[in-house]
Amino acid sequence: MKSIAVARITCFFILAFYFAVCGTPAFADGAAKKGDKVAIEYEGSLDDGTVFDSSKNHDKPLEFVVGSGQVIPGFDRAVTGMKVNEEKKIRLEPTDAYGEKNPKLTHKIARTKLPPKPEPKPGMGLMMGAPGQPDRRAMITEVTKDHVVIDMNHPLAGKALTFAIKLVKISH
Repeated sequence: MKSIAVARITCFFILAFYFAVCGTPAFADGAAKKGDKVAIEYEGSLDDGTVFDSSKNHDKPLEFVVGSGQVIPGFDRAVTGMKVNEEKKIRLEPTDAYGEKNPKLTHKIARTKLPPKPEPKPGMGLMMGAPGQPDRRAMITEVTKDHVVIDMNHPLAGKALTFAIKLVKISH
């Protein structure tokens, strides 16, 4: 009788330790819902097949809280309702990803306003900011002897994105 009680207590502590380390498991019928922390393996590609990002490049799954706005809207919606080990492929239009390109974020700047070194070239990235404002990433898209055109849109703005995703973990 005493050995059964000891076995039950031992099992309880093993389960408690497992839950503390691994999180509460998602049971067979558990689906990801708003407020759950999830871990996702993914690969993102453009319509021409170019892979722009993958969880394999980061050596670990992407973790985020569903519905918190930590990821692009279409990605968040696609994960909602998925179960552990479920896989799917989704295509997101720009409005569900990084938005359409905003022409107001493209600016022509006199070369005299830029430092002389390094020599600006199309494709070169810059960090730009105003006093009291956070820095923003910009890409040089055109260079002439008199001016430089910079684009402050997200590099994936205006592009449809395809993701192959696999939900690997849910923590409630």
